[in-house]
Amino acid sequence: MRIAIYGREFQPSVIAHVKHLFGYLVTQNVDIWVYEPFYKFLTTQFECGFEFPTYCRYEEIKDNIDIMLSLGGDGTMLSAVSLIKDSGIPIAGINFGRLGFLASINKNDFEHAIADIINHRYDIQKRVLLSVESKQVNLFQGNHYALNDITVFRYDSSAMITVNARINGELLNSYWADGLIIATPTGSTAYSLSCGGPIIMPESGNFVITPISPHNLNVRPIVISNQFTLELEIESRSNQYILSCDSKNESIDTSVTLTIQQAPFTINLIRLPNESFFSTLREKLLWGIDVRNY
Repeated sequence: MRIAIYGREFQPSVIAHVKHLFGYLVTQNVDIWVYEPFYKFLTTQFECGFEFPTYCRYEEIKDNIDIMLSLGGDGTMLSAVSLIKDSGIPIAGINFGRLGFLASINKNDFEHAIADIINHRYDIQKRVLLSVESKQVNLFQGNHYALNDITVFRYDSSAMITVNARINGELLNSYWADGLIIATPTGSTAYSLSCGGPIIMPESGNFVITPISPHNLNVRPIVISNQFTLELEIESRSNQYILSCDSKNESIDTSVTLTIQQAPFTINLIRLPNESFFSTLREKLLWGIDVRNY
């Protein structure tokens, strides 16, 4: 089995866990490929005693990798997804961050999880992505897909923006707000949730549109079919706005209109035995726990 390791720079407190992971993988007789910038960082942190092949581009892993492991939090995993694209490579995350909805493997007890993955004891959960495009400009150098959400923000703190949203050509609303989030079911537990959006189950066939600090308090999040096409026109005093596609950001001129729809491919998320969406919600959101004694 060929396993690609993806990661970013981390705090010294997790070095012991990373050393343990590499040592364990070596004993499992798997081929280990390491993301090149991450490998260079690791060599400054500890002496691993082994040399591994590296990669840094989608083309290098598309037909050469069986599994990808992301080391970090959910943000690291989103970056890994942008590298996987439509290759179909299954991905799992070892959580070195905080909440960890996507990166669900505990850093203190990953050996059993890795053994399950190596022995193919897991399920694949297909997660849909969003695509954002424009006829006027090439957004994000063609890497315009988001597993969590696509968001437009005001450019500065001077004034709110107006987001004119159309669904399949019909006007939905003109949002006066600090911004607008369009989230997948995966992203419904991220930024959208913190702005009052609902939690949506994976594979439900929906997206959610959530305003950020709307001027009209009766404007609420709305759930739409993932078969719809959303068009956005933005008005702003600064003639610019910020477009976010997961962890990527660009400053965009207000003359640029956006088309947002479901991406033509899905991401294969590894889900281990006894792991489910509901158990993750209960654990991460402390459902059923008396927080007065937590």
